[in-house]
Amino acid sequence: MQDILKELNQEQRSAAEHIDGPLLILAGAGSGKTKTITARVAYLISLGIDPANILTLTFTNKAANEMRDRALSLIGQVRYPPMLCTFHKFGLLFLKFHINKLERSNNFVVIDTDDKKRILKSFGSDMPLSLVASEISRYKNSLITPKEAFDKAEQQNYKKIAKLYEQYENYITSNNLVDFDDLLALTYKILDLDDELAHQISERYQYIMVDEYQDTNELQYKLLRKLCTAHNNLCVVGDDDQSIYGWRGANIKNILEFHKSFDAVKVTKLEVNYRSTNQILKAANELIEHNRERIGKKLESIHGDGKEIEFIESPDENYESKNIAARIKKLIKGGVEPKNIAVLYRINALSRSLEEGLNKEGISYNMVGGVKFYERTEIKDLISYLRVITNANDDFSIKRVINKPKRGLGKVTIDKLFKLAYEHKMSLYEYIVTHEDEVKKITSAKSFVALEDFIHNIQKLKEISADSTYDFIYELENCIKIREYYSMMPDALERVSNIDEFYGLFRDYVKQHPDMGAEDFLNDLALQSDQDQIDNENISIMSVHASKGLEFEYLFVIGLEEGFFPLIGDGSDIEEERRLGYVAITRAKRELVLSFVNSRFYKGRRAELMKSRFLKESGVCKGSLILEKTTSFKKGDLVKHKIFGIGRVFEISKVQREFKLKINFSGTKRDILASFIEKI
Repeated sequence: MQDILKELNQEQRSAAEHIDGPLLILAGAGSGKTKTITARVAYLISLGIDPANILTLTFTNKAANEMRDRALSLIGQVRYPPMLCTFHKFGLLFLKFHINKLERSNNFVVIDTDDKKRILKSFGSDMPLSLVASEISRYKNSLITPKEAFDKAEQQNYKKIAKLYEQYENYITSNNLVDFDDLLALTYKILDLDDELAHQISERYQYIMVDEYQDTNELQYKLLRKLCTAHNNLCVVGDDDQSIYGWRGANIKNILEFHKSFDAVKVTKLEVNYRSTNQILKAANELIEHNRERIGKKLESIHGDGKEIEFIESPDENYESKNIAARIKKLIKGGVEPKNIAVLYRINALSRSLEEGLNKEGISYNMVGGVKFYERTEIKDLISYLRVITNANDDFSIKRVINKPKRGLGKVTIDKLFKLAYEHKMSLYEYIVTHEDEVKKITSAKSFVALEDFIHNIQKLKEISADSTYDFIYELENCIKIREYYSMMPDALERVSNIDEFYGLFRDYVKQHPDMGAEDFLNDLALQSDQDQIDNENISIMSVHASKGLEFEYLFVIGLEEGFFPLIGDGSDIEEERRLGYVAITRAKRELVLSFVNSRFYKGRRAELMKSRFLKESGVCKGSLILEKTTSFKKGDLVKHKIFGIGRVFEISKVQREFKLKINFSGTKRDILASFIEKI
């Protein structure tokens, strides 16, 4: 037990030794939160608590794998290791056992965002696919049904989206497909409908831990409440200063108001930073202290002083990228490993000029969040073949590959086949197998033979897969010849390399998981994230959002101009922008360079720019203070003034760039500027 705790500092140890009751670990950037979580898992097991009763939920596979490895190294061999997985992996496993309660089969297929858009596109709507897909995701995470979405819609466009949502739900349900949002929404629905099951699952997982709690949304919060039906042993770990996903539904109030959700919450702050130098932390602390919506903490470095933060000014983006590329080249020539260098930007559009600068200097880079490997056309085709082999009744996947490689089947013929299958209330696969005479009538002799060959190969691969996944991998290409098909294309080299890489990944998966099949491989792929694809050979370039959870010895942040970082406009939140700035700065371990330009070409025009207020707020350079144009105060808020005491806001008005509050202090009404007021 002492070995488990010996490397922890006082605050980490206090958190690790907490057993019963709700616990909030407020963990600053680089403060050893992973070490604390894994030590707590190991400590609970050392007390005799069954590992099977411990559940730890994360947001990325990378984090889950790291925690699992660390926890097992502390506790040694256990018969049943504790469950450490992402929220969505937990949902996937839960649905495999319990989706039958919704009268659905457990051989469902998990689809990704690209699949989702293809399904929506097939409905022939003129609505933008990205908007529709995003709104459907929002509805599901808010537990809103298609009917509720339609009834609540005030604009005609949103009524159209609600109708598409209904079509989409009918389609994926009838094809036994599950999208990413369903993994949690359906899990919650089942637990909400079955109190006994909710109690049973809660009894099973008596100790629950959640990493990156500030990133949870309303649905995840509600799911956690269900998992705590039988107890309140919930330990959440997070940093309100790193809540940067409000745009995709993360609710910062989950962490800010955790103490209101549970009784007798213990709060432990991890403020010792093991990552960065004093100079870097000073800038991060000063920047984030300008935010009002935060619990409050201050990071302190164990490394002491380092190199001063450097900021560079360039006339435009071309000079900026040339300068940064030259600096990176110098670092690499000086012996710095490329994997220890990264460049961050607030918006992806800024990567274009940066990429050009790196290419001119011959610097290889890895773009995190760029065109993803599993979204390439040839890889999607292979994944669809695997889906059909695992579930031949998956019409969505069959439609994608029925004419890849070409089998002489035109769109009209394929549509006719689907129409006839629908009329017979069968999947396309079932229809072709059982109605050969009808199929012959609507296809040419050559196409019919090719179609028969397609069905035969699916059946053959299905049988091989059932006997030996390893043999199946080698037989896959022999039967479908997808590699041969793409080798005839102009960009054959890249496509074939990707196919070979996919086969290699499949073989490696089977070697590492000999008891797993193609279905398990597919489900694991569906849960991949951007950070799972990072390699160690090149420098990394990425958005600040993509950098969350990573750290680099040498860091460059570009585009620090008003309007770019912070991003300013409708829907932008200056406090979240500032948290993004805090995240960007705290990725740096040893050296940090902040860059801004005087003008930038963007969206077809060149604009003159001001340097970011964040440079001034972080104390990195001098400049005029830019007062915020938003306020976190609202009518009815209870507030405090250092002289007048406690009062309640009853009116808010604008005075130039500041907000003025009318406050009732025990009967005395005063007008006070918002910057002099503290919210209670």
